[in-house]
Amino acid sequence: MATTTDPAPDAQSAANHSPADRVLMPSRFPYRTIAMGTVGSTLLLLGALGAGGILISDPILGHGPLSWIRYGHGRALANAVLYLGFALVVWAWVRLGRYVLAGRVGSRPILVAAACWITPLLFSPPLFTRDVFSYLGQGAQLLHGLNPYGNGPAELDVLPNVVANVHELWQTTPAPYGPLFLLVAKTVVGITGDNMIAGVILTRVLLLVGLAGTVWALPRLVRHLGGKLPVTLWLAVASPMMIIHLVGGPHNDLMMLGFLTTGVLAMLERKHVLAIVLVTVGMLIKPTAAVALPFLVWVWANHLPAEESLTRRFFKAVIPSVGIFGVVFVAGTWISLGTFNLGWLDGLKAPGLITNWLNFPTGIGEMFYNLVHLIVDVPSSPFVTVARAIAWAAFAVLVVRQWWLARNGGNEAIFRMAVALLANAILIAPTLPWYLTWGFVIASAFPWRRRHLAVVVAVSVFLVMVYYPTGEQALYDWWFMGVVVAVSLYAAASLLRPDPLGLVAAWRKPPRPLDERLPSA
Repeated sequence: MATTTDPAPDAQSAANHSPADRVLMPSRFPYRTIAMGTVGSTLLLLGALGAGGILISDPILGHGPLSWIRYGHGRALANAVLYLGFALVVWAWVRLGRYVLAGRVGSRPILVAAACWITPLLFSPPLFTRDVFSYLGQGAQLLHGLNPYGNGPAELDVLPNVVANVHELWQTTPAPYGPLFLLVAKTVVGITGDNMIAGVILTRVLLLVGLAGTVWALPRLVRHLGGKLPVTLWLAVASPMMIIHLVGGPHNDLMMLGFLTTGVLAMLERKHVLAIVLVTVGMLIKPTAAVALPFLVWVWANHLPAEESLTRRFFKAVIPSVGIFGVVFVAGTWISLGTFNLGWLDGLKAPGLITNWLNFPTGIGEMFYNLVHLIVDVPSSPFVTVARAIAWAAFAVLVVRQWWLARNGGNEAIFRMAVALLANAILIAPTLPWYLTWGFVIASAFPWRRRHLAVVVAVSVFLVMVYYPTGEQALYDWWFMGVVVAVSLYAAASLLRPDPLGLVAAWRKPPRPLDERLPSA
């Protein structure tokens, strides 16, 4: 990403593209590309019935004539269908990106594409995760008067289907989510009861509130932050991270992003009180949103009369911000839990149980452990613990530095905020693929360079594929990871040059010479 962007494409710049580019440019509306992604999304739905986050006891497929899709060769076929669907979605997204870079499509086709690609996944089993089952289990605890921040769903003696489908890691682990989101989960379980299929679908529908808020805010953020709206929507709304992870998952990060983006917009538009309220509500859904609040204070301070010193303006902004935060925090916690109980903050430690090298410090700790283990038989935990502690210190220094660099407010403060959110996702364990959307959705509204967009394509494809469709991590399946890296790099190269390895051209017969095609005399 950069603070400047390539010149806006016009007719002349489009004419400068290669013949292969021009062949792929739609004249009006990218119907074929949208259809390709829709077919891919439908295949994801069908494949997920046997290869996704399927239920322990499936009332539809468990013992019916289609139960074979969950086992043996049937499951292998389901995986093949699912990954074919994924390939089509990525192919369609990359093609759409080429049209965007060529200046041949605007915002409307991108939103239509995203809607078409999302719709089949509203009815899909969870994809590349099983977190939604934990949401329902923790909501059931709250519904039945238990404390989800004290114990895991295993303590429930009702709703056996809900409890049985929670991943074993989270059966006895307190909830790591904000109290307002658990109120949402409680509402879902109160409506759907022990019906897990209805619970997953209703959760997705409610999370779309976050998507709607994000889609509403992004065009306005682009006007403030200087990006190009088609690029922003292609990056943040139509990408595999949004379609497959946040919606197909589904993940509550989607709802948090709706409050975060609208809160940032409100602050830029000088609606200071509303901004702090919205971002605090986002924090009560996913606590990570709290990282944004100190940066928004600088924006508020710089909206005050410039005749006063920066220090005086800062205190005039931070004092009401703390007051607003406190009121919303207390009210939101009380409404959600029925009491002002800060015990939910202890639940934030729970994700640290997840250990894999996708979290950079954890990977460093594991690498040093493996080197030392060649010589001495030692446990791995001290290496990971020390690496994570160093990462916490580095994160604290980085965030303080970014916050200080944001002291002039404006777009600079929002950019520094996005950097801090990304650093949180990368440095603080665990790093789960969808966590990178926290800062990335905000960053998408800034200008981008073409080569940086290609990097985003590679990272997006990689972050979807590092987990198996069942939700189990694939990070230590080294042969599979080699394929993932190759596919990610190929997708990135395809954004800048169609068919970079000539794979499609190799299957096409070269045209016959003209004299061979003419009828003989």
